[in-house]
Amino acid sequence: MEPLEIRRLSYSDLPQVVAVERRAFPTPWSLAMFVLELSKPSGICLAAVQAERITGYMVCSRYDTVWHLMNIAVDPDRRREGVATALIEKLFETADRDGEQYTLEVRTSNTPAIEMYERFGFRSAGVRRGYYHDNKEDALIMWRTARGRQPA
Repeated sequence: MEPLEIRRLSYSDLPQVVAVERRAFPTPWSLAMFVLELSKPSGICLAAVQAERITGYMVCSRYDTVWHLMNIAVDPDRRREGVATALIEKLFETADRDGEQYTLEVRTSNTPAIEMYERFGFRSAGVRRGYYHDNKEDALIMWRTARGRQPA
């Protein structure tokens, strides 16, 4: 199997990203939403690439003093292979400083994702009722505070 490369997401990746997004989610982001997030200078947008194909991606935006993990997706055919883990590890390698805070929302039914986030130190902080438009499913709000890393 080809090695997995984690690199910065670029505008030229967006056709593949949108294709993965449509396979991964019942209510996918539009191309315009990805363009908007990529245009923000403070964000961290990453691509997971294998054999020159996007197998996953992550969009993380900076709001004031908090990182918001907006979107993370893995091609359904490539799930449970460590792609999302590699993306999150690269995010923390890039952004972590002692006290840095991260938040995200995840479907309450998405147990594998919740367990992965918990392995990275995210903890439940409440529920957003009816958050997902497709089926009105609740979202679990999760937070993480970085501990012990100092700026390089």
